[in-house]
Amino acid sequence: MGSYVLGFQDIDKTKLMLVGGKGANLGELSRIEGIHVPDGFCLSTEAFKRSIGEVPSINELLDQFSLLKVEDRDTISALSAEIRGAIEEIAIPQDITEEIARFLSMSGEKHAYAVRSSATAEDLPTASFAGQQDTYLNIIGQEAILKHISKCWASLFTDRAVMYRMQNGFDHRKVLLSVVVQKMVFPQTAGIAFTADPVTSNRKVVSIDASFGLGEALVSGLVNADNYNVRNGKIIVKKISTKKLAIYALHEGGTKEQAIEPERQSRQALTNEQILQLERIGRKIEAHFGIPQDIEWCLVDDTFSIVQSRPITTLYPIPEVNDHEHHVYISVGHQQMMTDPIKPLGISLWQLTAARPMYQAGGRLFVDVAQQLASPIGRAMVLRAMGQHDPLIKDALMTIIEREDFIPSFPDENKEPGPATSNTAASSAGVQAPFENDPAIVSDLMKRSQASVAELQQTIQTKAGSDLFDFILEDIQQLKKISFDPRSSAVFMAAINASAWINEKMELWLGEKNVADILSQSVPNNITSEMGLALLDVADVIRPYPEVIAYLQQVKDGTFLDGLVKFPGGQETRDAISAFLTTYGMRCSGEIDITRPRWSEQPATLVPMLLTNIKNFEPGASQRKFEQGRQEALQKTQEIVDRLKQLPDGEAKVRETQRMINLVRNFIGYREYPKYGIVNRYFVYKQALLKEAQRLVEANVLHEQEDIYYLTFQELHEVVRAQRLDSQIISKRKDKHTFYEKLTPPRVLTSDGEIVPGEYKREHLPAGAMVGLPVSSGIIEGRARVILTIEDADLEEGDILVTSFTDPSWTPLFVAIKGLVTEVGGLMTHGAVIAREYGLPAVIGVENATRLIQDGTRIRVNGTEGYVEIF
Repeated sequence: MGSYVLGFQDIDKTKLMLVGGKGANLGELSRIEGIHVPDGFCLSTEAFKRSIGEVPSINELLDQFSLLKVEDRDTISALSAEIRGAIEEIAIPQDITEEIARFLSMSGEKHAYAVRSSATAEDLPTASFAGQQDTYLNIIGQEAILKHISKCWASLFTDRAVMYRMQNGFDHRKVLLSVVVQKMVFPQTAGIAFTADPVTSNRKVVSIDASFGLGEALVSGLVNADNYNVRNGKIIVKKISTKKLAIYALHEGGTKEQAIEPERQSRQALTNEQILQLERIGRKIEAHFGIPQDIEWCLVDDTFSIVQSRPITTLYPIPEVNDHEHHVYISVGHQQMMTDPIKPLGISLWQLTAARPMYQAGGRLFVDVAQQLASPIGRAMVLRAMGQHDPLIKDALMTIIEREDFIPSFPDENKEPGPATSNTAASSAGVQAPFENDPAIVSDLMKRSQASVAELQQTIQTKAGSDLFDFILEDIQQLKKISFDPRSSAVFMAAINASAWINEKMELWLGEKNVADILSQSVPNNITSEMGLALLDVADVIRPYPEVIAYLQQVKDGTFLDGLVKFPGGQETRDAISAFLTTYGMRCSGEIDITRPRWSEQPATLVPMLLTNIKNFEPGASQRKFEQGRQEALQKTQEIVDRLKQLPDGEAKVRETQRMINLVRNFIGYREYPKYGIVNRYFVYKQALLKEAQRLVEANVLHEQEDIYYLTFQELHEVVRAQRLDSQIISKRKDKHTFYEKLTPPRVLTSDGEIVPGEYKREHLPAGAMVGLPVSSGIIEGRARVILTIEDADLEEGDILVTSFTDPSWTPLFVAIKGLVTEVGGLMTHGAVIAREYGLPAVIGVENATRLIQDGTRIRVNGTEGYVEIF
């Protein structure tokens, strides 16, 4: 047997580049004891290369693809058709056809075969090419098989396959095609078995789809299927569908659709014993491959034949914890308003900074709350914290608790609950430390943080090499001491609790909802809302200089500051931007990830926001906005006091309410400061680590500085110590990060891999309304601007911002909008706090808002009741 045809028994995973994903998997399946795989062979990629290589015109046509973009659909379609035509006309070389003939004569030439494409980039753990190339069933005779081999080769260049490769960055020349030729089986029943539930991602559940006839009908969506879910040898779900059609093979070749007789249409396609047998087969195959599998099976005369198995590529990874306990993971990103994947250096720094262990999965961080949920006190604390952070997380946790079979129960005396969430000690601090209602407490805490950062900036200059890493580890202890200072959390928890008290009592006493939202406007000491106003002041400096504005409109990169000085007003503009960056330049979108470019590193990020401010505002807008909010809060205070005085025991109510209002006004602004302190320190660490990276580049240990982002802090320390690095690690991590970018992180994930969704329990909403969390009261109508990155922000006054999440870097946009809708967030996350302070109606935690709301659509945001309507 030559290198062009390989029998399944000669194939294993090491032959991937010769036989493609399907072929390699069939070879592996054939090796598993007790698994029946219909016999067959693969025509290797060498045969494909050789046959294609003999037609020069194909190479010329492939060259033309490199000049095209995804948008050139018509040209791509025409070019693809031309390549397919050329391939189908190829005469397969004689020595290859002789090898095929020898194999067919051994296997039985008159037998019917399935002829399937198998691409080398197919069925990989990080990319699914399923359905990209063609399959032909019930092909009989050598001539027909050879013809369909050519058709399979041509299917590598269907429009959809070409587009998929272009969109996912695969080189057309590097994706080669093998062809699987496998004996047909003629099943009574066929289908698919997933060894992890594709709906919930639960790895403990096998999900089976089954229908009469050939499985192709089910795969292509032509027929209904039964669905059975099995867990540990028990059938837990059984949905029997009405199966009106089946596809069967014809004796003379080809297939036909056939109606199923009425009495069989609602019959179970598999018996209970067969369902359990298929679960056992699925688990055996999964154990062989080591990851959850999508398995195509056929049932012939009570024997299951396996005709394909591939990895399930859509499952969200589970945090790796080496025990057999039950874990309940909640997403840190949903609480930190940053659900993008974080690079390894960023993950490891955040883990070092966190108050409790954090686990990584899919480039995101999670905390395990199973132990807390097991005790009544811990459970109450977690649910209360999640009620504020993200009600959808709370509802998902309630679902898990109510099952009573996942979380064990422990008495309180044995368990220490610990903080419920990530880096904000606020989330767990239900207890309010006694202190005076004195605004000086806030300024003292801020001064202490600033002095500590200034000292860090001085001392870190003297550190290098291994000493730098030891120093940063020591300084992180200082950072944690400041971030988790009980006085610090007591300050903003006092304001948060006072805010909740005001909302509860004013609704009870005065029948008015969310009163604290208005009372929170324009409070002092909010570093994040001050940043938005400060950028308005920068716009005031630039506005009188048309040449500077024209220059800024052309800005493409970060070097624009140097070019400013040649224009009238350029020096003033540069000074104003530089001053802004001195205070806020360590901020950026996704700032909890140390690897993300800071505004100081890419100041061009600020330009669209500055241009929006110049266009939409008159000079002095920042002071007017702040003063307007302050006056509204004062007027609301006076109105409440006047109304409370009319009530029974009115004076006492006024005294207590005034005390709570003072707590909110004095302390709620500080809610934003601890994170600012963390991000400040991170930027100092980053600058020092990049200096080390530059030394590694000069020593030829790294290709480029930013390669350090793909190493953990500990790994980078080791590279600096050893002055050595396997470059493969960086390229593998880059590929992984690209894959993680395509994943949607769940709010709640169990150690079984199950994604537990949460729901809002609301009634009496308008028809078609999208429900979310009301975080800043008021009702506003306007044009929806769906913006996914700050760089794309082009806002007109009166627009409503719709985005996936906002962190502090988005605050400068808040001055230009009239309302806010996000997919992620809770009552006390940054977007909610700033929306209240700026007086913007806001609804957050609206699932899939950026997909359901079209950019430019007119919408109404009800920030009092918590829903969005589309007109």
